[in-house]
Amino acid sequence: MVQSLRGMNDLLGESSDKFSYIVKTASKVAERYGYSYIETPLLEETALFKRSVGESSDIVGKEMYQFIDKGQNDVCLRPEGTAGVVRSFIQNKLDRKGEKQKFFYHGAMFRYERPQKGRLRLFHQFGCESFGESSVFEDISIILMIKDIFDNLGIKHKIKLNSLGCNECMPKYRESLIEDLENKRDELCEDCGRRIATNPIRTLDCKVESCQDKLSSSPKITDNLCESCDADFEQLKSILTQNDIKFEVDKHLVRGLDYYSKTAFEFVADGIGSQNAIAGGGRYDRLVEFLDGRETPAVGFALGIERIMDLVTLEESEPEGYYFGVLDEENLGELFNLASRKRGSTKVHIEYKKRSLKSHLKNALKMNSRYCAVLGSEEVKNGTIWIKDLQAKFEDVVSQESF
Repeated sequence: MVQSLRGMNDLLGESSDKFSYIVKTASKVAERYGYSYIETPLLEETALFKRSVGESSDIVGKEMYQFIDKGQNDVCLRPEGTAGVVRSFIQNKLDRKGEKQKFFYHGAMFRYERPQKGRLRLFHQFGCESFGESSVFEDISIILMIKDIFDNLGIKHKIKLNSLGCNECMPKYRESLIEDLENKRDELCEDCGRRIATNPIRTLDCKVESCQDKLSSSPKITDNLCESCDADFEQLKSILTQNDIKFEVDKHLVRGLDYYSKTAFEFVADGIGSQNAIAGGGRYDRLVEFLDGRETPAVGFALGIERIMDLVTLEESEPEGYYFGVLDEENLGELFNLASRKRGSTKVHIEYKKRSLKSHLKNALKMNSRYCAVLGSEEVKNGTIWIKDLQAKFEDVVSQESF
């Protein structure tokens, strides 16, 4: 029997219902914040992610579904959403307009990694990207939007913050960090040893316990910010505090992608295993320029839909729409015509097989229909249809015309 690939799951039943509910809820909140929907391709040039995510990242180095297509193009299935949105922003010359642009997206992402709870090879993200606004208040707005999404979904969460500095303070900090890491190289894991040369700040995010102990004394970017970055970070914390938003400063929070600068944040939740980050993002003011666009400040985030499914509880849905059935198969055509017209205004399910009235009522309840409408020979002769309101427990025979 042919089965789905490892780490690539079907969405159906309750999972499908939760998925749709999460996307609809997040989309409504994003629209309230002034974001409009964007759809980008699943397949992009590999160079896009090498230049944006960074060749030193695990995503590019180990996890991308990359191949040469029939046109000899080096392509890959997108491992994350931001780079494609930025590519579209530049390709459609929006960077030249000098206007603020805000987009939200949702869709499938692909990473070839070891499947585990909260980490799949095919997963879905909902994300937002804001272009053209350099104020730290936009960073705050993004954080408040994510909080609104999780509050609407009934998900308890914690917020972690950090600052990754800018072109002025990061290079100096990077030098001091490399010096510290070189002195500890023999005590660090293999991944940390490799990252010293490629992306030293990523060592701070190492999950190996022995590395965490050794890195606790390493210099932190938050303690080495330039005056501008420090002022922004202090204002960010101050405004969140004024709005009664609780947060924790995590000096080891660096994010997994190379393009972040200044504000970085994560939302975490309990009860979903070791992969407890449910959303994350930050500012990436240099990425548009890295991809050959005009210098444009930007900030965004993504949340993992599968990560939060277990945290979402769906309310029991109210019965809705009509269930249609026949007592005699020769009347199915007439019933079908009635049901099809009714479909223009409400949800409709049609049972094609003849059944007893009791059986139709039982099926209508299974379908969570509000009304059961049944056509028999007597109703056809009189131009009527039998209807029962399954919630109000009221039944009637009405003319097909008025129905």
